[in-house]
Amino acid sequence: MNSENKYISTFQWFVYLLANSVALPIVIGNVYQLSEQEISSLMQRTFFIVGLSSFIQAKFGHRYPIADGPAGSWVSIFVIYASVGLQQGNTMMETLQILEAGLLIAGLALFLLGITKWVQHLLFLFTPIVTGTFLFILAIQLSGVFFNGMVSSSNRAGHLDVLSFLLSLLVFLLIIFLNTKGKGWLKSYAILIGILFGWSIFAVLGKSQTTLTISSDLIRLPEAFAWGLPKFNGGIIVTAILFTFLLLSNTFAAITSAEEVVPHNKKSLQERLNSGTWAGGISHFLSAMFSTIAVVPLPATAGFVKLTKQYRILPFLTACGILITISIFPSIVGLLSSLPLPVASAALLATLIEMLGIALRSLTKQSLNERNLTIIGVAFLIGMGIMFLPEETFSGLPNIIQNIFHNGLLIGTFVAITIDQLWKDK
Repeated sequence: MNSENKYISTFQWFVYLLANSVALPIVIGNVYQLSEQEISSLMQRTFFIVGLSSFIQAKFGHRYPIADGPAGSWVSIFVIYASVGLQQGNTMMETLQILEAGLLIAGLALFLLGITKWVQHLLFLFTPIVTGTFLFILAIQLSGVFFNGMVSSSNRAGHLDVLSFLLSLLVFLLIIFLNTKGKGWLKSYAILIGILFGWSIFAVLGKSQTTLTISSDLIRLPEAFAWGLPKFNGGIIVTAILFTFLLLSNTFAAITSAEEVVPHNKKSLQERLNSGTWAGGISHFLSAMFSTIAVVPLPATAGFVKLTKQYRILPFLTACGILITISIFPSIVGLLSSLPLPVASAALLATLIEMLGIALRSLTKQSLNERNLTIIGVAFLIGMGIMFLPEETFSGLPNIIQNIFHNGLLIGTFVAITIDQLWKDK
């Protein structure tokens, strides 16, 4: 590879990492009512962890050029805990400290499963039906979060801002159009193009943030435990342990997707899965330490690799290093953190279409006979039905039960696993 191609490859990877990292901190910051300065700080820490975690995975973990990014599955946990925590009398910051503890527990579980190689003995649980059910319910759950962000203005969260909604809908449709009709780099950078377009329109119409969070410091290192020290309780311990098994499904999907598009694989799938799992545990430790949403390997990266032919590790590692470097310049991060919430939400909503596609393809890998349709139907009805229950439904139960039964994703997936294992196909 000549130096010019290497620079282009590095730039492509950097833009891809950035595009998958910039929006979720805005959404989570809105859910937890963080200030502009706190959102800017969260974005700085997110960039730092995404770059560092992606580097660790590519160099020591699964050793594929797979981008790590904020986990949509963890977003669902963060959103649920925001409302459950208030019901239990916790402040938003106390809830975030409890979630830090959850990240540590999940990280420990992943690390142990990977380092002891136990993870490969659990793969039988994650049949196509279970994986498809998990991804489908996750997409439905996240769609509510992102759609709420699209209809909200930055200063009146939860209230319909008609102009902001129409503009965000335009961003959503533009990204879909580029993803389906675009060629080459237009398709590769559909999310980034959509974000830049929406941000520009919001600025021209005066709908973007009027004040930017620009720091007087030239360089600032990410703050450790910015939300405070972790707080452990029974509910988060049980939730994190159960949730770890769902994270394994994501890791498996990312590695198998990369295996299909990256040529000349020398390591076996089992080796990559073991090392990718313990490296994922380290990523969760780092996410807890630097108070961010947990990052995980993104299965959708395989599509980017296939389209751009970016198989080499070195440009990917260099791009990770650039993202880490940018994260220590608070003025750059402050500019990025001024991204309007409706634009960020619209971009993330568009990504759920691919997730739903993967879910449906997974569900149809096995014949849709009476057994399989029953498993899917029961899991969907229970998992998604829980989402529509009033928040106070489980308020009289112990906190552990509340934390588990508020989570339709967790319940629906474990219903699918249980029935799938007990009802064997003839």
